[in-house]
Amino acid sequence: MNNVSEVKAVPKLLRHPKIEWYWIVMGLWLVGLVALFGWHLWTGNMPSAAAFSIAGLSVYWYGILIVSGIALGATIVSRLAWQRWRSTFLESVPDSVRGLPITAVFQKETAVSPPQTAVSLQNKLNKRKIHTVGDLLLLWGTDPRSLGLNEAEQTTLKEAVTALPEVDPDWLDDAPWRIWNPEHVWSGIIICLILGLIGARLYHVLTPSPSMAAVGIESPLDYFQNPQLLFNLRNGGLGIYGGLAGGALGLLIFTRRYKLPLLPWADMAVVGVVIGQAFGRWGNFMNQELYGRPTNLPWAITIDPLNRLPAFADFSSFHPAFLYESLWNFLTFGLLIWLWRRRKRLIVGEITAVYLIMYAIGRTLLETVRLDSRFVSLGSVQLPLAWATFVSILVALTMGLWIMIRRWQARRTKIS
Repeated sequence: MNNVSEVKAVPKLLRHPKIEWYWIVMGLWLVGLVALFGWHLWTGNMPSAAAFSIAGLSVYWYGILIVSGIALGATIVSRLAWQRWRSTFLESVPDSVRGLPITAVFQKETAVSPPQTAVSLQNKLNKRKIHTVGDLLLLWGTDPRSLGLNEAEQTTLKEAVTALPEVDPDWLDDAPWRIWNPEHVWSGIIICLILGLIGARLYHVLTPSPSMAAVGIESPLDYFQNPQLLFNLRNGGLGIYGGLAGGALGLLIFTRRYKLPLLPWADMAVVGVVIGQAFGRWGNFMNQELYGRPTNLPWAITIDPLNRLPAFADFSSFHPAFLYESLWNFLTFGLLIWLWRRRKRLIVGEITAVYLIMYAIGRTLLETVRLDSRFVSLGSVQLPLAWATFVSILVALTMGLWIMIRRWQARRTKIS
């Protein structure tokens, strides 16, 4: 088949763009953030935490960066799902079927009667820009409701389509590309965000930072004795590990509900999660929070006196802990994208495991410069180990062991 006919055999929805637009967005954001950080190092000034006001209410950069990171991450996951959607469809449906004009459905051998019904169906399909059998199978197999046909019309059209040579009825009833519908991302993100937020807050409540003593919180019990503080996100904050656990629970619920494979979707989701983290961390810079130990390094950030922890009030320059974590997350993103493009060589779930290992390593390193971390305590004995480090070590070891076991099982199965 020549190149022209091959292009025609690929539905328009599945044609690759020359460049994914999110790379351009990421590039512009990075240029802006690098310029902002350079301006801070040059002048010593910090940007305002508030971006603008609407009806007297301030809109903060922190929120803008968090929302932008989530939106960008979800978009990337959607495009990764689109790639699997595309490849699965092209592998399942041969060119000879994809390239058939939609009029083939209404030819004599598979005629739809009465004639006015055929005309009506053709008009409706044309309005949906369905010009080939490939277009029809792609949309029908993904979600029949997208065709805009009633039940009777679907039944009539299905009989005509399945009468075509080489058409597998399963492409209409249970298409293998259905599970990769990119729209699943935008449907599932809601429950993942809600449970992620709950999990992140719960993690913080169970491991409050020492600085929370200033508002009367010295242990998790203090939160439950003052329940109004549980929902005050301005006091305290969120814990990433709790957010990951809550988001994973949301993904589990969503995939079970729509009969989707959990681990393959997790492998895509973590690519979006880590880029959201990379951009979201810059919100800490805007808020002058979660900075590291005092330092005189050239890239140290200047913290205003009002935002310094009491024990470090006499210091002005600190490690940009947010920057270290952001850069580590960008590095992890690059690694995950590289692994994604080689996913056929990997075991399902390994990309998720690599993400967790990479984050755990990065967080362990970050804790060496971070301030205000809560340490692990066993009764009256306090260990010289931050809770985040303790959890990170457990996560890294567990995921590393999981990969080794899965690899061993795969080799054993291959030999037998």
